[in-house]
Amino acid sequence: MEPESDTGAGYVQSLARGLAVIRAFDESSPEMTLSEVARSTNLSRAAARRFLHTLVQLGYVWSDGRVFALTPRVLELGFAYLSSVSLPEIAQPHLEHLVSEVHESASVSVLDGGDIVYVARVPTSRIMTVSINIGTRFPAYATSMGRVLLADLPEDKLRAQLDEVELAPLGPRTITDPAELREELARVRQQGWALVDQELEAGLRSISVPIKDRYDRVVAAANISSHASRTSPEQAREVLLPPLLETARRIAADLAVSPQSRAVVR
Repeated sequence: MEPESDTGAGYVQSLARGLAVIRAFDESSPEMTLSEVARSTNLSRAAARRFLHTLVQLGYVWSDGRVFALTPRVLELGFAYLSSVSLPEIAQPHLEHLVSEVHESASVSVLDGGDIVYVARVPTSRIMTVSINIGTRFPAYATSMGRVLLADLPEDKLRAQLDEVELAPLGPRTITDPAELREELARVRQQGWALVDQELEAGLRSISVPIKDRYDRVVAAANISSHASRTSPEQAREVLLPPLLETARRIAADLAVSPQSRAVVR
């Protein structure tokens, strides 16, 4: 069954379905058959075929006649966003300086629906089972950067976000109770930072702070992530948090004078 039409004025359903087909391909499904794409997007086989063939003609999808896969041309879509905002470019040197100081990986992400999306990153070593690159997405509720960004949402938007997400246990300590998560978000909102201890993945600790624009709005989050064997929660608060706060302050200061800073607000 195909998705129901959105009744909002100006909504172009065919565009939404075409984007859904592109989003269906990910790290776990880099190649899919027509039937798999149709099932993943909740489209009929006929509709999925039309969208896939259109994307093939446009150069965004490749096919050998049986399976389909994205082509490097889809990077143009992400690059259009990255090149239109100054946040990644501004944040990168500050992250590099931070990493040289603390010798742990650091990143900046923004909120996109119920996920965080990485827009800048400086790794030191791979501490997760999956690779993290620009554009990588994780559920916001189980990440320190996501907690910082969710905590800043107005109550109605936060309620809508939490109503839509399933709090699945991603790591050994993931908060899966909605009431407990709300309490944690209230704590994050009050203290101004978030610490997530092995909730996204076993062995991963991460501490995050907000990044604000010239109008004092939270537009992104910055984090330092470390393996639990190297950094205790106390060390994260006492050793990593101060330089992370200073890094976020410097990024915010540069954003404030950037002529493109309004573009980071979505």
